[in-house]
Formats: sequence, structure tokens, C-alpha cells
Amino acid sequence: MMIQESVGNRIRLFRKSKGMTLQTLGDKIYKSRATVSKYESGAIAIEIGTLYAIADALNIKVEQLLPPNEAAETVTSQSVPVFYKNAARLYAYYYDGRNSSLIRCVIDITEDVETGRFKTMLYMNIKNFEEYLICENTYFGVTEHYDTLSKMILTNQATPIESITISMMGTFADANHRWGLMSGISFRPFMPIALKMYITKAIQKETPEFIRSLKITKEDYRYMKIYNMFSVT
Repeated sequence: MMIQESVGNRIRLFRKSKGMTLQTLGDKIYKSRATVSKYESGAIAIEIGTLYAIADALNIKVEQLLPPNEAAETVTSQSVPVFYKNAARLYAYYYDGRNSSLIRCVIDITEDVETGRFKTMLYMNIKNFEEYLICENTYFGVTEHYDTLSKMILTNQATPIESITISMMGTFADANHRWGLMSGISFRPFMPIALKMYITKAIQKETPEFIRSLKITKEDYRYMKIYNMFSVT
């Protein structure tokens, strides 16, 4: 897929996720409905200024309109743990006990902003991985790498009060997945929370066994009793 087609597809998905029509988006960026349609189909290239205007109209970062094609090349430096090398995209899962459901997420990692820190977008509670930009919540922030720990510090684009941190130990290991601890603020109900998250380089088969592994186990309870804390190893 050509880059302008990929950008156009992302514009379309974000527009649909916001419940906006072609005409509504066109009005916001002072373009005709037909022009916006051509942007989305990739029929015409988008000028940089217009791309920023579209991102502003959609209330997203301009980086979210750019496919993370170059990220795999970016995250190859010595400052990046092995788990993250050549990983422009990660998949994350957790179990939501409030409505007894599996929550799927996609994490896009783009260019580094400085040594050991990379721009990161998290798309939470998606229906399918093909159109993951259509999601319940979108977070933007950075991933930071340290000797023994990697963490993502992210803010909800719709409600900035809702910030989350995802911490992972042992990302220096060459593994296909890691367990992470996600902590932050929940709005259903409004309260601080912490939960375990399965982060992987590949889409997982959603078997009953896999879903059970996302729930708090007897071993988790044992460690909670020992430390009086919720931890993930």
C-alpha cells in the first residue's frame, strides 16, 4: 500500500471513530467533501499543513496519521531492550472483571524523541485488529527504557486526567511476550486501579486457557498476601 493510501485509510478510520461525516471534516479543514474523499482514498497527496489541520480536527496527534513503517528500523539501537528490537507494533490483552470481557489493545511505537525514549500510541478496547484505530480509548505518550525496566507513560487523548503507566520487567530477554503492570485511573467507577497486562509481538489465539491466564490467579493472591501489594512478574 502506498503511503498516501495508508494515511488516507487512517484518516477514514479516525473520522468514523469520531462519528464525523466527510462533510463535517471538510468543513473543519476548509476543504470540500470531494477533496476529503480523495484524501481518504489516496487519490491525491496531502500537504503537510493540511495533514496537521486534519489531525487537529480529529483531536489526535499528527503521528497517528502516519503508519509506523519506519519504526522497526528506528528501534534497533543499543539503548533498546531485546524485547523491543524491530517491534514497531505490540499487542496487549487484559481481562476486565467489571463486564467479564477480554480487552484487546494495539501499541504503536514510532520514532525516538531522545535516547531511550520513544513516542508511543495505545489503542485500547478494539473490536478487531484490522481496524484498530476504531477503539474505545486512545492514549499518547512515551516508552522509556532502563537497564532492568521498560515503562510506558500515556495520557488519554479525550480525558487528560486519565493517565496510565505500563511497567515491564526483564525486557532485555529475548522473548515473544512479557507481563506488564498497568496502573492508572478508571472511570467505571472513578478510582485508582492496577491490573496485569499480557504484551506480545503477535496476535494471540483467544482460547479459554489464555483468557484464564489474564485473570488474577492463586499465585497472584499469594504474593499479594506476602507483600500487601499487587505485583506482576
